[in-house]
Amino acid sequence: MNRHTLQGRKEDEVLWTRRRSFLQAAAAWSALGGWSAAHAQQRSNIVELRGDALLNGTPLRAQQVVQTGDRIETGPGSYLVFSIGNSAFHVRQNSRITVERGDTLNAVSVLRMLTGAVVSVWGRGNSRQVVTPTLTAGIRGTGLYTEVRPEESFRSYFCNCYGTIELTAGSDRTTSRAVYHQSFWAEARPRDGRLLTPAGAINHTDEEVEMLAALVGQQTAWQAMGQKGPKDGAGYMEQRPHPLAR
Repeated sequence: MNRHTLQGRKEDEVLWTRRRSFLQAAAAWSALGGWSAAHAQQRSNIVELRGDALLNGTPLRAQQVVQTGDRIETGPGSYLVFSIGNSAFHVRQNSRITVERGDTLNAVSVLRMLTGAVVSVWGRGNSRQVVTPTLTAGIRGTGLYTEVRPEESFRSYFCNCYGTIELTAGSDRTTSRAVYHQSFWAEARPRDGRLLTPAGAINHTDEEVEMLAALVGQQTAWQAMGQKGPKDGAGYMEQRPHPLAR
């Protein structure tokens, strides 16, 4: 990986898909039928847990089930990969999130992030959001990378890896339509009069998004189009963010 694509993150955080333990876990997850089979058989929906994490304030075990309404915290050097319904999530180290309940027990309506970073893939559905202290993103079927930086007054980084997303930061709003990575900062304080500003590609890779999509039987937009991007997270297509309307 080209190091200039990493900002405040370590290589092993974005190379988790290459670990033998995860590849074995993902293969077993798929062989056992994925989320649908796990739900029907009342098995765990955790694909892999590495290190320490809390579920609703108590230590999380790999045999447990993450449900909508749950609060998740990951410790230093830890990560968690799990699936709910047609969506899959990779929660990186030092993250605090809540997966809020939608119309049914197995539908996530809001991914609420207080700190940390999450890569996520969402199947088609209505009335779903990713919410950080500085950003609200209305999502449909899409792939995302979201990062919250408490050391920068909770400034948020958001990449629409593919899909259509309605972004709001304070009074700034825009619609992002992407087939291959379109990124933004949601600022804690206005920058050049804006709270929502274009960003470069940092801290996540194609491979991460592709792997999560595969866990829930999906393909990314670039896979479906047969236009695969580079695997090192460095060579994203030219950024063409839509004009920001306030």
